[in-house]
Amino acid sequence: MNSTLADRLVSWFAGAKRDLPWRKEPRDPYRVWISEVMLQQTRVDVVIPYYRRFLRRFPTLRALAEAPLDDVLAHWSGLGYYARARNLHRAAQACGGSLPGTAAQLRTLPGFGPYTAAAVASLAFGEDVPLVDGNVARVLSRIFTVRGDARAKAWKIAAQLLPAGGGGPFNEALMELGATVCTPRNPACGRCPVQEMCRGRNDPTRYPSPRRRAQRLMLEWRALALRRRDGAVLLARRPTGTLFAGLWD
Repeated sequence: MNSTLADRLVSWFAGAKRDLPWRKEPRDPYRVWISEVMLQQTRVDVVIPYYRRFLRRFPTLRALAEAPLDDVLAHWSGLGYYARARNLHRAAQACGGSLPGTAAQLRTLPGFGPYTAAAVASLAFGEDVPLVDGNVARVLSRIFTVRGDARAKAWKIAAQLLPAGGGGPFNEALMELGATVCTPRNPACGRCPVQEMCRGRNDPTRYPSPRRRAQRLMLEWRALALRRRDGAVLLARRPTGTLFAGLWD
């Protein structure tokens, strides 16, 4: 089943993949990295204009490393989760002009967790490493009717399915299937290239098991502006370790 599943997914992806700016061949590791970081917690349609604007200002890894942090944060403005931008800047300065080519090496850089390291290593450098995001975890939990912690179990399943020499296309096919077909609430099972292999196809929304939602913390904000008679406004930079650190109030 493993080889057939991988072959069908990769074949389907070749004809069904979306035309996204970071998928231009040959893959640029820097651009893959920027896109993967931006796509964390942010939808594709929102990311695209920010991605293009960011790369116009910082077209290379060296350009990002040499830019002032304020400039990087300004070009990130609107995407939120500003720690992502600070880590991008720190990693660019730490890697000496080029990104290392393995997931293990990438993990040594600021901001590179298991997912981001695997994404860049797999999609840009062709390393055969498993790659699991929310979409992949959902797809695999439905195909194999996984109960419990789908994300943790999906990493093990993905590693077993990974085709030698073709991990990148396989990983991207799984992510694309989850993003466009095997969606959370209304999966289009009739368009799925591996529908007959899916154990959960008769009740797909049962998988993965729903996670208990953390109680939301409500914050109340009050804004105060100090303005001089000549119209100047007092600004202060938010300190490190606080919400929106490095930005100006």
